[in-house]
Amino acid sequence: MSPSSSTPTLLVDLGGTNVRLGVADTSRDRPLLTDSIRRYRVAEHDSLVATAQHYLADTGLKVSRAVVAAAGRIVDGETVKVTNNPWAISAQQTASALNLEYVHLVNDFAAQSMAVTLLQGDDLVDVGTAPRPVVGAEAEQTFAIVGPGTGLGVGGLLVRGGHCSVLQTEGGHAGFAAHTPEDIAILDYLNHKYGRVSNERLICGQGLVNLYDAICHMVGAQPDTLKPEDITARAKADSCPLCTRTVETFAGIFGSVAGDLVLTLGAWNGVYLTGGLIPILLPWLERGRFRERFEAKGRFRDIMEKVPTQAIMNPEPGLLGAAALAVLESGGTLLPRRQE
Repeated sequence: MSPSSSTPTLLVDLGGTNVRLGVADTSRDRPLLTDSIRRYRVAEHDSLVATAQHYLADTGLKVSRAVVAAAGRIVDGETVKVTNNPWAISAQQTASALNLEYVHLVNDFAAQSMAVTLLQGDDLVDVGTAPRPVVGAEAEQTFAIVGPGTGLGVGGLLVRGGHCSVLQTEGGHAGFAAHTPEDIAILDYLNHKYGRVSNERLICGQGLVNLYDAICHMVGAQPDTLKPEDITARAKADSCPLCTRTVETFAGIFGSVAGDLVLTLGAWNGVYLTGGLIPILLPWLERGRFRERFEAKGRFRDIMEKVPTQAIMNPEPGLLGAAALAVLESGGTLLPRRQE
Protein backbone atom coordinates (compact mmCIF):
# COMPACT_ATOMS: atom_id res chain seq x y z
CA MET A 1 0.00 0.00 0.00
CA SER A 2 2.94 2.37 -0.49
CA PRO A 3 2.47 4.16 -3.79
CA SER A 4 5.32 5.72 -5.72
CA SER A 5 6.32 9.01 -4.12
CA SER A 6 6.23 10.69 -7.54
CA THR A 7 2.54 10.37 -8.34
CA PRO A 8 0.37 9.21 -5.42
CA THR A 9 -3.20 9.87 -6.59
CA LEU A 10 -6.38 9.53 -4.58
CA LEU A 11 -9.12 7.81 -6.56
CA VAL A 12 -12.82 8.23 -5.84
CA ASP A 13 -15.76 6.40 -7.41
CA LEU A 14 -18.89 8.17 -6.22
CA GLY A 15 -22.31 6.73 -6.92
CA GLY A 16 -25.78 7.18 -5.56
CA THR A 17 -25.43 4.65 -2.73
CA ASN A 18 -21.73 3.98 -2.14
CA VAL A 19 -18.44 5.84 -2.44
CA ARG A 20 -15.29 3.85 -3.10
CA LEU A 21 -11.80 5.19 -2.54
CA GLY A 22 -8.36 3.91 -3.45
CA VAL A 23 -4.90 5.04 -4.48
CA ALA A 24 -3.05 4.76 -7.79
CA ASP A 25 0.67 4.27 -8.30
CA THR A 26 1.00 5.46 -11.89
CA SER A 27 4.44 3.88 -12.33
CA ARG A 28 2.96 0.36 -12.23
CA ASP A 29 1.49 -1.70 -15.06
CA ARG A 30 -1.52 -2.20 -12.79
CA PRO A 31 -1.77 1.25 -11.23
CA LEU A 32 -4.76 0.65 -8.95
CA LEU A 33 -3.48 -0.61 -5.60
CA THR A 34 -6.17 -3.14 -4.78
CA ASP A 35 -5.35 -3.35 -1.08
CA SER A 36 -5.93 0.40 -0.75
CA ILE A 37 -9.63 0.13 -1.67
CA ARG A 38 -12.28 1.03 0.88
CA ARG A 39 -16.04 1.41 0.49
CA TYR A 40 -18.30 3.74 2.49
CA ARG A 41 -22.04 4.35 2.52
CA VAL A 42 -22.96 7.81 1.24
CA ALA A 43 -25.82 8.06 3.74
CA GLU A 44 -23.38 7.68 6.64
CA HIS A 45 -21.21 10.69 5.71
CA ASP A 46 -21.88 14.41 5.29
CA SER A 47 -19.63 15.12 2.31
CA LEU A 48 -16.90 13.84 0.04
CA VAL A 49 -14.30 15.82 1.98
CA ALA A 50 -15.34 14.21 5.27
CA THR A 51 -15.27 10.75 3.69
CA ALA A 52 -11.84 11.32 2.13
CA GLN A 53 -10.45 12.58 5.44
CA HIS A 54 -11.85 9.46 7.13
CA TYR A 55 -10.29 7.26 4.42
CA LEU A 56 -6.85 8.87 4.65
CA ALA A 57 -6.92 8.61 8.43
CA ASP A 58 -7.97 4.94 8.18
CA THR A 59 -5.24 3.97 5.73
CA GLY A 60 -2.42 6.36 6.65
CA LEU A 61 -1.83 6.98 2.95
CA LYS A 62 -0.48 10.26 1.61
CA VAL A 63 -1.68 11.65 -1.72
CA SER A 64 -0.93 14.79 -3.70
CA ARG A 65 -3.85 14.90 -6.17
CA ALA A 66 -7.18 13.22 -6.83
CA VAL A 67 -9.36 11.91 -9.62
CA VAL A 68 -13.04 11.88 -8.67
CA ALA A 69 -15.46 9.90 -10.83
CA ALA A 70 -18.98 11.02 -9.95
CA ALA A 71 -22.39 9.85 -11.15
CA GLY A 72 -23.59 13.18 -12.52
CA ARG A 73 -22.94 15.85 -15.11
CA ILE A 74 -19.69 17.77 -14.63
CA VAL A 75 -20.16 21.53 -15.10
CA ASP A 76 -17.12 23.41 -16.46
CA GLY A 77 -14.84 20.74 -15.02
CA GLU A 78 -15.39 22.29 -11.61
CA THR A 79 -18.65 21.19 -10.01
CA VAL A 80 -21.00 18.23 -9.98
CA LYS A 81 -24.34 17.55 -8.32
CA VAL A 82 -24.38 13.80 -8.01
CA THR A 83 -27.48 12.08 -9.37
CA ASN A 84 -29.37 10.08 -6.69
CA ASN A 85 -26.99 11.46 -4.05
CA PRO A 86 -27.25 14.53 -1.74
CA TRP A 87 -23.63 15.64 -2.14
CA ALA A 88 -22.60 18.63 -4.27
CA ILE A 89 -18.88 18.78 -5.06
CA SER A 90 -16.50 21.57 -6.06
CA ALA A 91 -13.09 20.52 -7.39
CA GLN A 92 -11.34 23.65 -6.03
CA GLN A 93 -12.96 23.48 -2.60
CA THR A 94 -12.20 19.77 -2.30
CA ALA A 95 -8.56 20.29 -3.29
CA SER A 96 -8.20 23.11 -0.78
CA ALA A 97 -9.85 21.17 2.06
CA LEU A 98 -7.65 18.11 1.46
CA ASN A 99 -4.49 20.13 0.70
CA LEU A 100 -4.10 18.62 -2.78
CA GLU A 101 -2.45 19.99 -5.93
CA TYR A 102 -5.71 19.52 -7.81
CA VAL A 103 -8.91 17.49 -8.04
CA HIS A 104 -9.99 16.25 -11.47
CA LEU A 105 -13.76 15.69 -11.67
CA VAL A 106 -15.05 13.31 -14.33
CA ASN A 107 -18.36 11.62 -15.02
CA ASP A 108 -18.44 8.12 -13.55
CA PHE A 109 -18.98 6.55 -16.94
CA ALA A 110 -16.10 8.51 -18.43
CA ALA A 111 -14.00 6.67 -15.85
CA GLN A 112 -15.67 3.33 -16.53
CA SER A 113 -15.04 3.88 -20.23
CA MET A 114 -11.36 4.51 -19.62
CA ALA A 115 -11.20 1.41 -17.40
CA VAL A 116 -11.50 -0.69 -20.54
CA THR A 117 -7.85 0.09 -21.32
CA LEU A 118 -6.69 -1.63 -18.12
CA LEU A 119 -8.93 -4.70 -18.10
CA GLN A 120 -7.19 -8.07 -18.06
CA GLY A 121 -8.52 -11.34 -19.50
CA ASP A 122 -10.18 -12.54 -16.29
CA ASP A 123 -11.95 -9.20 -15.90
CA LEU A 124 -14.22 -9.96 -18.86
CA VAL A 125 -16.84 -12.53 -19.84
CA ASP A 126 -17.98 -12.72 -23.45
CA VAL A 127 -21.72 -12.36 -23.99
CA GLY A 128 -22.35 -13.89 -27.39
CA THR A 129 -19.94 -15.40 -29.89
CA ALA A 130 -18.44 -12.36 -31.67
CA PRO A 131 -14.63 -12.29 -31.24
CA ARG A 132 -13.35 -10.18 -28.36
CA PRO A 133 -11.67 -6.95 -29.56
CA VAL A 134 -8.19 -5.75 -28.62
CA VAL A 135 -8.27 -2.13 -27.53
CA GLY A 136 -5.67 -0.18 -29.49
CA ALA A 137 -5.18 -2.88 -32.15
CA GLU A 138 -6.53 -0.57 -34.85
CA ALA A 139 -5.83 3.09 -35.57
CA GLU A 140 -9.50 3.99 -35.11
CA GLN A 141 -11.89 2.22 -32.74
CA THR A 142 -15.12 3.21 -31.02
CA PHE A 143 -16.51 1.33 -28.05
CA ALA A 144 -19.67 1.84 -25.99
CA ILE A 145 -19.87 1.30 -22.25
CA VAL A 146 -23.27 0.86 -20.63
CA GLY A 147 -24.38 -0.43 -17.30
CA PRO A 148 -27.09 -0.58 -14.66
CA GLY A 149 -26.52 0.16 -11.01
CA THR A 150 -28.34 2.75 -8.93
CA GLY A 151 -29.03 4.38 -12.32
CA LEU A 152 -28.11 3.62 -15.93
CA GLY A 153 -24.73 4.90 -17.06
CA VAL A 154 -23.64 5.39 -20.66
CA GLY A 155 -20.19 6.30 -21.98
CA GLY A 156 -17.89 5.85 -24.92
CA LEU A 157 -14.22 5.13 -25.54
CA LEU A 158 -12.57 6.51 -28.67
CA VAL A 159 -9.21 5.27 -29.92
CA ARG A 160 -7.64 7.54 -32.51
CA GLY A 161 -4.05 7.26 -33.69
CA GLY A 162 -2.65 5.69 -30.54
CA HIS A 163 -4.54 7.96 -28.17
CA CYS A 164 -7.75 7.34 -26.27
CA SER A 165 -10.43 9.70 -25.08
CA VAL A 166 -13.86 9.31 -23.57
CA LEU A 167 -17.36 10.54 -24.25
CA GLN A 168 -19.15 11.77 -21.14
CA THR A 169 -22.89 11.36 -21.57
CA GLU A 170 -26.18 11.13 -19.74
CA GLY A 171 -27.48 8.58 -22.22
CA GLY A 172 -29.29 6.64 -19.53
CA HIS A 173 -31.88 9.40 -19.52
CA ALA A 174 -32.71 8.95 -23.21
CA GLY A 175 -36.32 7.96 -23.80
CA PHE A 176 -37.32 4.30 -23.73
CA ALA A 177 -38.22 2.94 -27.16
CA ALA A 178 -40.82 0.16 -27.00
CA HIS A 179 -40.52 -2.56 -29.68
CA THR A 180 -42.74 -5.47 -28.64
CA PRO A 181 -46.33 -5.74 -27.38
CA GLU A 182 -44.91 -6.44 -23.91
CA ASP A 183 -42.70 -3.34 -24.17
CA ILE A 184 -45.71 -1.23 -25.13
CA ALA A 185 -47.73 -2.49 -22.16
CA ILE A 186 -44.80 -1.79 -19.82
CA LEU A 187 -44.34 1.70 -21.28
CA ASP A 188 -48.05 2.43 -20.86
CA TYR A 189 -47.96 1.37 -17.20
CA LEU A 190 -44.81 3.40 -16.41
CA ASN A 191 -46.03 6.39 -18.40
CA HIS A 192 -49.10 6.62 -16.19
CA LYS A 193 -46.89 6.31 -13.11
CA TYR A 194 -44.02 8.65 -14.04
CA GLY A 195 -44.93 10.60 -17.15
CA ARG A 196 -41.89 10.51 -19.44
CA VAL A 197 -40.15 7.11 -19.30
CA SER A 198 -36.38 7.00 -19.75
CA ASN A 199 -34.27 3.89 -20.22
CA GLU A 200 -33.10 4.34 -16.64
CA ARG A 201 -36.67 3.74 -15.40
CA LEU A 202 -36.26 0.13 -16.56
CA ILE A 203 -32.55 -0.66 -16.68
CA CYS A 204 -31.21 -0.15 -13.16
CA GLY A 205 -31.84 -1.60 -9.71
CA GLN A 206 -35.12 0.22 -9.23
CA GLY A 207 -35.90 -0.63 -12.85
CA LEU A 208 -36.19 -4.28 -11.84
CA VAL A 209 -38.89 -3.27 -9.35
CA ASN A 210 -40.65 -1.12 -11.98
CA LEU A 211 -40.61 -4.03 -14.43
CA TYR A 212 -41.88 -6.46 -11.81
CA ASP A 213 -44.75 -4.13 -10.89
CA ALA A 214 -45.63 -3.60 -14.55
CA ILE A 215 -45.63 -7.32 -15.31
CA CYS A 216 -47.80 -8.02 -12.27
CA HIS A 217 -50.22 -5.34 -13.49
CA MET A 218 -50.25 -6.87 -16.99
CA VAL A 219 -51.23 -10.32 -15.72
CA GLY A 220 -53.59 -9.10 -13.00
CA ALA A 221 -51.42 -10.27 -10.09
CA GLN A 222 -50.93 -8.45 -6.80
CA PRO A 223 -47.22 -7.54 -6.56
CA ASP A 224 -45.29 -8.27 -3.41
CA THR A 225 -43.23 -5.46 -1.91
CA LEU A 226 -39.82 -6.47 -3.20
CA LYS A 227 -36.37 -4.98 -3.44
CA PRO A 228 -34.20 -5.57 -6.55
CA GLU A 229 -32.17 -8.21 -4.71
CA ASP A 230 -35.38 -10.04 -3.76
CA ILE A 231 -36.41 -10.24 -7.42
CA THR A 232 -33.06 -11.59 -8.60
CA ALA A 233 -32.88 -14.04 -5.66
CA ARG A 234 -36.33 -15.45 -6.44
CA ALA A 235 -35.47 -15.68 -10.12
CA LYS A 236 -32.23 -17.48 -9.34
CA ALA A 237 -34.07 -19.93 -7.08
CA ASP A 238 -36.79 -20.31 -9.74
CA SER A 239 -39.33 -19.79 -6.96
CA CYS A 240 -41.37 -17.00 -8.58
CA PRO A 241 -42.40 -17.11 -12.26
CA LEU A 242 -43.10 -13.38 -12.28
CA CYS A 243 -39.61 -12.60 -10.95
CA THR A 244 -38.09 -14.92 -13.54
CA ARG A 245 -40.09 -13.17 -16.25
CA THR A 246 -38.91 -9.82 -14.86
CA VAL A 247 -35.20 -10.59 -15.18
CA GLU A 248 -35.72 -12.17 -18.61
CA THR A 249 -37.55 -9.04 -19.74
CA PHE A 250 -34.82 -6.88 -18.22
CA ALA A 251 -32.16 -8.78 -20.20
CA GLY A 252 -34.07 -8.34 -23.44
CA ILE A 253 -34.72 -4.62 -23.02
CA PHE A 254 -31.11 -4.09 -21.92
CA GLY A 255 -30.00 -5.76 -25.15
CA SER A 256 -32.23 -3.44 -27.16
CA VAL A 257 -30.86 -0.37 -25.36
CA ALA A 258 -27.26 -1.49 -25.83
CA GLY A 259 -27.86 -2.13 -29.52
CA ASP A 260 -29.39 1.32 -29.97
CA LEU A 261 -26.27 2.76 -28.35
CA VAL A 262 -24.07 1.05 -30.95
CA LEU A 263 -26.10 2.66 -33.72
CA THR A 264 -26.04 6.06 -32.02
CA LEU A 265 -22.29 6.18 -31.32
CA GLY A 266 -21.08 4.05 -34.22
CA ALA A 267 -19.56 1.72 -31.62
CA TRP A 268 -18.91 -1.06 -34.12
CA ASN A 269 -15.83 -2.31 -32.24
CA GLY A 270 -17.75 -3.49 -29.19
CA VAL A 271 -19.86 -2.86 -26.12
CA TYR A 272 -18.78 -3.32 -22.51
CA LEU A 273 -21.49 -4.10 -19.97
CA THR A 274 -20.73 -2.83 -16.50
CA GLY A 275 -22.41 -1.87 -13.25
CA GLY A 276 -23.26 -3.60 -10.01
CA LEU A 277 -26.09 -5.68 -11.51
CA ILE A 278 -24.02 -7.30 -14.24
CA PRO A 279 -22.47 -10.18 -12.22
CA ILE A 280 -25.90 -10.95 -10.76
CA LEU A 281 -27.75 -10.88 -14.07
CA LEU A 282 -25.01 -12.50 -16.18
CA PRO A 283 -26.77 -15.90 -16.44
CA TRP A 284 -29.80 -14.24 -18.05
CA LEU A 285 -27.66 -12.08 -20.31
CA GLU A 286 -25.92 -15.21 -21.56
CA ARG A 287 -29.15 -17.12 -22.27
CA GLY A 288 -29.93 -15.34 -25.49
CA ARG A 289 -32.56 -12.64 -25.07
CA PHE A 290 -29.93 -9.96 -24.60
CA ARG A 291 -28.13 -10.77 -27.85
CA GLU A 292 -31.38 -11.51 -29.67
CA ARG A 293 -32.65 -7.98 -29.09
CA PHE A 294 -29.18 -6.44 -29.37
CA GLU A 295 -28.93 -7.78 -32.91
CA ALA A 296 -32.57 -7.13 -33.91
CA LYS A 297 -31.92 -3.84 -35.70
CA GLY A 298 -33.67 -4.42 -39.00
CA ARG A 299 -31.41 -3.69 -41.95
CA PHE A 300 -28.40 -3.53 -39.62
CA ARG A 301 -28.81 -7.04 -38.21
CA ASP A 302 -25.87 -8.46 -40.20
CA ILE A 303 -23.58 -5.76 -38.86
CA MET A 304 -24.87 -6.04 -35.29
CA GLU A 305 -24.22 -9.79 -35.26
CA LYS A 306 -20.51 -8.98 -35.62
CA VAL A 307 -20.38 -6.45 -32.75
CA PRO A 308 -18.95 -8.09 -29.61
CA THR A 309 -20.45 -7.61 -26.17
CA GLN A 310 -18.53 -8.32 -22.99
CA ALA A 311 -19.46 -8.20 -19.33
CA ILE A 312 -17.00 -6.46 -17.02
CA MET A 313 -16.53 -8.65 -13.96
CA ASN A 314 -13.81 -6.56 -12.28
CA PRO A 315 -15.47 -5.36 -9.07
CA GLU A 316 -14.02 -1.83 -9.25
CA PRO A 317 -14.26 -0.48 -12.82
CA GLY A 318 -14.85 3.08 -11.59
CA LEU A 319 -11.64 3.15 -9.57
CA LEU A 320 -9.80 1.33 -12.35
CA GLY A 321 -10.86 4.01 -14.81
CA ALA A 322 -9.86 6.78 -12.41
CA ALA A 323 -6.45 5.08 -12.17
CA ALA A 324 -6.22 5.05 -15.97
CA LEU A 325 -6.90 8.79 -16.03
CA ALA A 326 -4.24 9.30 -13.38
CA VAL A 327 -1.76 7.46 -15.62
CA LEU A 328 -2.53 9.79 -18.52
CA GLU A 329 -2.24 12.87 -16.30
CA SER A 330 1.19 11.69 -15.14
CA GLY A 331 2.38 11.49 -18.77
CA GLY A 332 2.00 7.74 -19.13
CA THR A 333 0.34 5.73 -21.89
CA LEU A 334 -2.42 3.15 -21.79
CA LEU A 335 -2.49 1.60 -25.25
CA PRO A 336 -0.07 -1.05 -26.56
CA ARG A 337 2.19 -0.08 -29.42
CA ARG A 338 0.36 -1.04 -32.60
CA GLN A 339 2.13 -3.25 -35.10
CA GLU A 340 2.22 -1.63 -38.56
